[in-house]
Amino acid sequence: MITTGSYQTILVDVDHSVGRVTLNRPDKLNPLSTLTLGELTRAFAELDQVDGLKVVIVSGVGRAFSAGADVTFFGSPTANQGLSPRDAADAGRLMAESLERLRAVTIAAIWGHCVGGAVVLAAGCDLRIAAEDTRFSIPEVDLGIPLAWGGIPRLVREIGPARTKELVMTCRPFGAEEAAAMGFLNRVVPANAVMAGAEALASELAAKSALTLQATKRHVNAVSESISNTGRNWNDADSLVAALHDPESRECARQYLERLSNSPRKSS
Repeated sequence: MITTGSYQTILVDVDHSVGRVTLNRPDKLNPLSTLTLGELTRAFAELDQVDGLKVVIVSGVGRAFSAGADVTFFGSPTANQGLSPRDAADAGRLMAESLERLRAVTIAAIWGHCVGGAVVLAAGCDLRIAAEDTRFSIPEVDLGIPLAWGGIPRLVREIGPARTKELVMTCRPFGAEEAAAMGFLNRVVPANAVMAGAEALASELAAKSALTLQATKRHVNAVSESISNTGRNWNDADSLVAALHDPESRECARQYLERLSNSPRKSS
């Protein structure tokens, strides 16, 4: 049974056959802290036990889907919720795998900023709808860390190896139209129509049989896994922890965080 009040940083609700998971720290543009990643993992696992659930919409409150990994991870041990550095670094992978284990069809409703780990969260969903003015970016390399959480194989699966290398290595921002052209988005809609579009799609899917929806999802996922296996992502956390102790990588992070501190947005 889902207990919405048991979550501090997300909202969870179920209305008949449609569930909703909403990132709920709008003052910080919904950063993916270690706490939030753990709550998402738990929410997805609990939702998978709800009888009759066919669709889950993942979105964020406020001006953005998510500004990505909380940068306090890099500056304060207390941000790790008592976890070891490696376990904290592995929280994103566990979240993404919990999301992809859901039998229900998942829809990411994206607007504002979708940055870094939030791109991995969106990539873990089955379908993606974004506002036409959404800005995507993957700044991890500028932060002196590899893209972890199983982000590489998920991006290769959705947009191919060449585009994955370019976007991850250059860290350049890209818009919704480009994301749609490369196959990352299913639909691009006006900024004020994202949730309406996601709800309409959820209703359309929920009218179909659960068996055929699940069979289609599992079949597509099985084919995708044979192309880009996400099961090898366990050691992503080791690469991330190693980067946190590499001098050149730390200097990149220092420069990035210095630039970030001079901008209105404090998460990456």
